Amino acid sequence: MHTRRNRIGESLLGAGLITSEQLEEALKVQDRTRERLGDIFVKRKVVARLDLYRVLAKASGVSLIDLTLANAIDPWALGLDPRELAALGWAPFDVGSSRIAVASSHLVDGSERQSIEERIGAPVEVFMTTEWDLVQYLARAAGSGLSDLASFEFANRYPDLSAAEVTTPRQRLVLIVCALVTAAALVTSFWNTLALLVMLVSLVFLAGILFKVSAAAAGARVHFDTFAPAILDDADLPRYSVLVPLYHEAIVVEELIASLEAIDYPPEKLEILLLVEEDDVETRTAIVRARPPATMVIIGVPPGGPATKPKACNVGLVFATGDLLVIYDAEDRPEPDQLRKVAALFNVSEQEVICVQAALNYHNRSRNLLTRMFTLEYSLWFDYMLEGLDFLHLPIPLGGTSNHFRTGKLRELGGWDPFNVTEDADLGIRAAALGYRVKVIGSTTFEEANSKLGSFVKQRSRWIKGYMQTAFVHTRHPVRLARKVGILRFLAFLLLVAATPLAFLAVIPLYAIFIVSIFTPSILGLPHWAIVVGDVDFFAGNTAMIYLSMVAGYRRGHFDLSWLAVLNPIYWLAHSVASYRALWQLIARPHYWDKTPHGIA
Repeated sequence: MHTRRNRIGESLLGAGLITSEQLEEALKVQDRTRERLGDIFVKRKVVARLDLYRVLAKASGVSLIDLTLANAIDPWALGLDPRELAALGWAPFDVGSSRIAVASSHLVDGSERQSIEERIGAPVEVFMTTEWDLVQYLARAAGSGLSDLASFEFANRYPDLSAAEVTTPRQRLVLIVCALVTAAALVTSFWNTLALLVMLVSLVFLAGILFKVSAAAAGARVHFDTFAPAILDDADLPRYSVLVPLYHEAIVVEELIASLEAIDYPPEKLEILLLVEEDDVETRTAIVRARPPATMVIIGVPPGGPATKPKACNVGLVFATGDLLVIYDAEDRPEPDQLRKVAALFNVSEQEVICVQAALNYHNRSRNLLTRMFTLEYSLWFDYMLEGLDFLHLPIPLGGTSNHFRTGKLRELGGWDPFNVTEDADLGIRAAALGYRVKVIGSTTFEEANSKLGSFVKQRSRWIKGYMQTAFVHTRHPVRLARKVGILRFLAFLLLVAATPLAFLAVIPLYAIFIVSIFTPSILGLPHWAIVVGDVDFFAGNTAMIYLSMVAGYRRGHFDLSWLAVLNPIYWLAHSVASYRALWQLIARPHYWDKTPHGIA
């Protein structure tokens, strides 16, 4: 039995908020986790956060301030960066004639008070507030400045890596020249030029598929459960931040909170930031009604700039305090031990491993034909393709969720590009270009597969448009990129990211040529060799994808889905339709975020 007593524990005990037994248990948890006693009491639901801070304020002789009622003072106006204030744990909230009031989420000693006064340039009066109130206040007070930071800082720091401008003048010139040359060739020799185009498109189509076959074959050689590092003791686990961007997600809030509460991780080492757009009152109200645990806090995402998920994540990155950080979507159901597994993998990985990608799959796979095809596709991508890319040390385009980062390294990369609608894929390629690696892990996050065709096409349009953006961004200096990552990785990037939209765009014309060549080849007017090349490539490519789709579900025991692989060519037609919509949006609405509705399942 513990004989030592902690000042906070004694104060809570004296206030009648805890029992001796609860104090003893909390001290044991502190021995095990090495975390602050106050966090243990609050996040393990022993003491309400506000009650803890009332006791702290009384014991230290300072006043407790409710920042929701305070006048917001923009820190930028005082020359203060909200990112630094979030890390330091204090913020100005009132300016008087002779002093500035400062709210702090911890006890401020004399030396820190002096440091605060030097930063502000005026005498200060210190008040106490809770850490969550402070974070919410900073997000509100920083306002437009925070919005600009999350929206435009990346483009300002790394203009060559930002999709704010989709194509550069030089790229547009190259596209115009290629279009003019092609048009002139068609006018001069229509059928021969068309035959050459068919052959080139067919070869690109086939090359992309053969690359996927090779990556999947490599992934089949090493099951993602082969390497399982020892799970760390609670004392050695790092602090973890979970970012959950939400927009019009009221319908899934209760299920989301239940899924996040099921995470098996010491709560005192966990923070979950629910990033809600300021105009989304419905979702915010639903969260408040659900009474989330003390590990979760709502952060308002200020308006302005592109209304995209990566912008919201950049706001979350400002306030994240964890050593590691993960993104989850509104409908996600991560396996409870996922964070522990990832922490263990990071612990034994080199520092060049900046991100760990968990597998994604679907909890509503049996809803209809579309969700079954979706499940086959994701099983192939995450259980085989990404495993193969990891095994071959090739660039990995990240999935939109369950990417686990070293937080400091993520900040070094500049966070996410809010103008790229597949910010995840872009970040994976950017990391590879800077010499970092992404690994995959044998833990699954279950999502909701899109079950409506119209919504599916919109979702795929955004994904394909994002691949187009990423391809343009990272081919602005192709020679420089090839030198940085090596020719093999550069070719892998071209085949995986750049060739994928081209393959989808080619599906409809190749299908048409294939069908016509079988029944009435004479009306095509193409040379026989061009028809043969196109048909062979088309047949070989589709056969390979049918085979891969057939075996995709084996690792998860989804044998009932294997026969659906024969429908893969039809499934690709939906992708092709989406690719033309993506191409139109790339020109007309390049940064528009087509939101996927959740909660249908």
